[in-house]
Order: sequence, then C-alpha cells, then structure tokens
Amino acid sequence: MRHRSPPAEQRHGKLPRVGASTMEDKSPSSPRELTQNPLKKIWMPNRNGLPEKHISHRKVCMTNCPTLIVTVGLPARGKTYISKKLTRYLNWIGVPTREFNVGQYRRDFLKIYKSFEFFRPDNEEGLKIRRQCASAALNDVQLYLTEEGGQVAVFDATNTTRERRGLIIQFAEQNGFKVFFVESVCEDPEVIQENIVQVKLGSPDYTNCNTEEAVEDFMKRIKCYENSYETLDEVLDRDLSYIKIMDVGQRFMVNRVLDHIQSRIVYYLMNIHITPRSIYLCRHGESDLNVRGRIGGDSGLTPNGKQFAKKLNQFIQTQNIQDLKVWTSQMKRTIQTAEALCVPYEQWKVLNEIDAGDCEEMMYEEIQERYPLEFALRDQDKYRYRYPKGESYEDLVQRLEPVIMELERQENVLVVCHQAVMRCLLAYFLDKTAEELPYLKCPLHTVLKLTPVAYGCKVESISLNVEAVNTHREKPENVDVHRTAEDALQTVPAHL
Repeated sequence: MRHRSPPAEQRHGKLPRVGASTMEDKSPSSPRELTQNPLKKIWMPNRNGLPEKHISHRKVCMTNCPTLIVTVGLPARGKTYISKKLTRYLNWIGVPTREFNVGQYRRDFLKIYKSFEFFRPDNEEGLKIRRQCASAALNDVQLYLTEEGGQVAVFDATNTTRERRGLIIQFAEQNGFKVFFVESVCEDPEVIQENIVQVKLGSPDYTNCNTEEAVEDFMKRIKCYENSYETLDEVLDRDLSYIKIMDVGQRFMVNRVLDHIQSRIVYYLMNIHITPRSIYLCRHGESDLNVRGRIGGDSGLTPNGKQFAKKLNQFIQTQNIQDLKVWTSQMKRTIQTAEALCVPYEQWKVLNEIDAGDCEEMMYEEIQERYPLEFALRDQDKYRYRYPKGESYEDLVQRLEPVIMELERQENVLVVCHQAVMRCLLAYFLDKTAEELPYLKCPLHTVLKLTPVAYGCKVESISLNVEAVNTHREKPENVDVHRTAEDALQTVPAHL
C-alpha cells in the first residue's frame, strides 16, 4: 500500500489534516455556520473562523481532485501549441493551471544544443539526461498540484512510449491525480514542415543555424522517435482517459471522459484550429450615458459615436476581409454601431455589458455617496466583486465562454461590444491574470486587431481618430473601507 507524504502545511502545523477534528460539535445534525463573502454576495461554509479577508479571496475549486494533462506525439505535431492554448483557456475560466515543458527543462540543463544526435535512442547519456529532465518536471508538477494551489498541470513532452506513459500513470496514482492524455497525430508533410519553419526555427536550439540546416536537423530528430512511437490504442489503452487529435482537428477519438473538467478540455480542443485569421474587437461608439459618466444602461449614440460608426465602416472596407462575421450585443449602442457597416450581423445576449445591478446608470460619485462600502470592496478586488443584484467580472467570464468557443471555431470576426466584455475577451487572447483583466485599457473609438501567431497573439491598436470621452478608471491607491470620498474618487474620469 502506497503512502503519501502530507502537504507542507500539515508537516509544519499550519493547517489541520482533512478529516481532523476542527469543531467542538462534530454531530452530523449540527448545521455548519455560514459566512457571507462580501465580494461575491454569496454564502459559504465558515472555515474554522478564518478572517473575512481570507475567505473573500479564496479561490473556488473547480476540480474534485488535481488533474494531470499529458501530451503524446512526435515532435512538430503541435503539442506545445495545444499545451499553451489549453493552459491559457483553463486559467481564463478560473482553473489554476500551469504548463511544464520538458524541452525547456532540457534546454536549461544542457545550455547548448549540438545536434539531433542527442535524441538518438542509442545515446545513453542523452537518454539519461532526458529522463532526469522529465523527473524534474514531474517533481515540479507534484509541488504545484499539492502545495501551490494548482488544480491542473499540463505535462508537455513527447511521451511516445507506453512504458513512459505507464510511469506517469504510476506517478499520478501515488499522488492522487487524475490523468488525461492528449495525443496529436499528423501525417501531412506540409503541416509538419510549416510547424518546423514557423515554430521550431525560433527555438533557442537553432539560434545560430541557417534555415536549411535547422530543418534537416529537426527532421532527423523526428526520425529518432519514430521507431519507438506507440500511439494510444483503442484496445490496449481502453482504460485510459484521452483525446486523440488527428491531422490538426480533421478527426478526433475520445475515450473515457470521466468528469466535468475533462469534458470541458475535450470540447475546447475540438473547437480550436490553425487557419490564419484575424479577430477585430471594438466597443460601440460613444453613448449618451458615457458622456454623462453613468455606467451601464441602454442609451444610444452621441454624434461622435455615430461618426465613429461611419469611420468603422470605412476601416473595415480597407481591410479587405474575406467572409467577415460581425457580432454585437443586444444593446442599442452596439446595434447602432453595427448598422453603419451595412452588412449582416448577429446579436448575442451574452455580449451585453456587465450588469451593475442596483448601480445601473449611476455615476461613480453617486455610488460612493450611497454605497461607500460597496465602492471600496470593488476597488479591493474588482475581478471577484459582484454588484448588488448584478454581476462580477468573474461572472462575466463564465457568461462569455460560448463566445470564446465560437471565436476559436470561426475565422475572421468583428465583435462590437462593451468595455467590461472587451476586457474579458482581450484577457483570454493575451493571457492576462484575473488581477490585470479589470484594468485593461479598451478606449472608445479604437479597434484592436488580434492575429493568432505560434504561441500567442499579435495585437494592433488602431485609433479611428474620432473624439470620445475617457471611461477608463485606474485603481485608486487607497482602497480602505474608511477612506475619504476624495480618495475614493481620485481616479474617476472626467465627464459632464
């Protein structure tokens, strides 16, 4: 029988063991005391008298036990591309996730890469180093998932043999992790060649190589793995949980999806593609309530806003975009903006602006006057704070997940939306944290052109040179609930 070492918090006496006595009355009939989270406006079980501040900032666990995602496949099959996108997506929806790339461990260990000879199956020294690097990565996985609050770890390596995958499964069982394999299989030489040129040639391994030499060396590196490669098998691996992605998403094989998080991973991976495209994000034209410094509402465009709509039409025409799709919210100001484009557009209710609840159509000055505590709490944690009878940015991210899925499925799309909505979408593509997201600058009358590249997203900001009010409020330095009104309103943008 295997025994797990207790987490560091238990070893040092910081937290009680799971199942240890934490309350004087252990009677099953005694209801657990509830404490309201002031930021999220929800009730939750009180955790042994933890301070309110601690409770407010605790992360929600979206997995019933940690999950280890393991990539499988030959080099240049898009494993790292998948790993990075999956990590970005899971972090965006609120599941703490980290990628562990074994190739980077190898580069850190070796410092200088000489040639494909290192990967030859008969190179005992190379094999030893690669095993050490994989072991070091797994040690870091164990630390992340058991002591650092991680919920999902992505182990990015070739893992091409059944023996290697067996060792990973054994490691996961010893630590109480679920395992989900993601295999990428591709036989299209053009796709492989494109991946080598676009991605691998930018690797530190080939800093001082010309293109032809680098491509030749990498092709030989692939050959080193081919003879020992054992693909996931329908019969031999029928007890494993996995998705097999064939020819960059042309076909899929899915086996034994065991829980909610694995289901979301599968759905996400079945929607992404590598077709070159651009996504255009912009807010509606300036609205009447923008000018008056009032949040939310459903007002129409000002003369400046209507001028922006015309300029947006001219800009889109200059882009010469094939099969452009246009999406708006169901609010008047985005629809009026899209009408000027003179093209069909889709209205998405989920693209509506964040619901400010009791604070809808109020100025920041009015919120501070009527609800000073609420105003301070929002400044303390803008991402998780939920307006009374309204939404938080965290809620908005969950609401916008179908939009992200559809953006991944589509090619060229223009999304005409709102400030908070645009921040959430931008945070996904630029891999921004929950703390950064609510303060991303999304000015009126500016278009952001996002072009996916190898492992990220290229961003171009295009101002259409139409005057508009500033609606961006920086975070005040003083976020104490007892601050003065002057301190609270210090960063409120000017308005009528």
